[in-house]
Amino acid sequence: MRTALVTGGTRGIGAAIAKALQDAGYKVAANYAGNDEAAARFSEETGIKSYKWSVADYDQCAKGVEAVEADFGPVDVLVNNAGITRDVMFHKMTPEDWQAVINVNLNGIFNMTHQVFAGMRERKFGRIVSISSINGQKGQMGQTNYSAAKAGEIGFTKALAQEAARFGVTVNAICPGYIATDMVMAVPEAVREKIVAQIPVGRLGEAPEIARSVLFLASDEAGFITGSTLTVNGGQYIV
Repeated sequence: MRTALVTGGTRGIGAAIAKALQDAGYKVAANYAGNDEAAARFSEETGIKSYKWSVADYDQCAKGVEAVEADFGPVDVLVNNAGITRDVMFHKMTPEDWQAVINVNLNGIFNMTHQVFAGMRERKFGRIVSISSINGQKGQMGQTNYSAAKAGEIGFTKALAQEAARFGVTVNAICPGYIATDMVMAVPEAVREKIVAQIPVGRLGEAPEIARSVLFLASDEAGFITGSTLTVNGGQYIV
C-alpha cells in the first residue's frame, strides 16, 4: 500500500484529493497550515490524519515529512496543493503581498518536493503532482503574484521531470479552472455568473474532478506521462 501526502489537504480541492486517494487504497496524510477546527473536523469525518506545518518554511517541511514517514512509511505520492491568494492590483501590491504568495505557492513546492525526492529516486518510484492554475497559464489582472507563482510551478514541473524520469519518478502539473469550492461560492452570485459565462461547458468545475485527475497521474498506468500540464477548466482557456 503506497503512501500519499497532500498539502493543503484538509479543505477544498485538497480535501477532495485526499479522500479520493484514500478511497483508492492509499495511506494518506493531509497537511494544513492554520485552520485547526477545519482540520480536526476533516480528520474526524474521514479518518485521514492531519499534520500542521507551513509549506513556506523549509525546516517545518522537513520535520513534517519526517513525522508522516514515521507514521506511514516513505512518501510515494506527493500532491503539492497548498496555496494562498493576496489579490490586489499591481500598483497597490506590497512586497509583503508578493512574498507571501511566492513563499507558499512556489517556494512551498520546492520545500516539500526536496524532502521526498531523494527517497523516490532511491526506490525507483515516485509521483509528484502540483496543483497550478488556469491563471498560471493565461494570467489574471489583480493576481500578478499568484499568476507568477503558478506559472513557476509549471516551469518547475517541466524541469524536474527531465531529471526524475530515469528514476521512475514522474512530475506533472494540473491547472484547474474555476472550481466550486467554498472560496469561489462565497463570491457574489452576479460575479459567479460572469465567470460561468466564460466557460464553454457552462458550469463551474467540481473538486472531485480535480481529484480524479490526480488519481490518474498518481497511478502506475500514468508512468509514461511526465513533464505534462493537465488542463481541467471546462474549455475556458485552451492550450
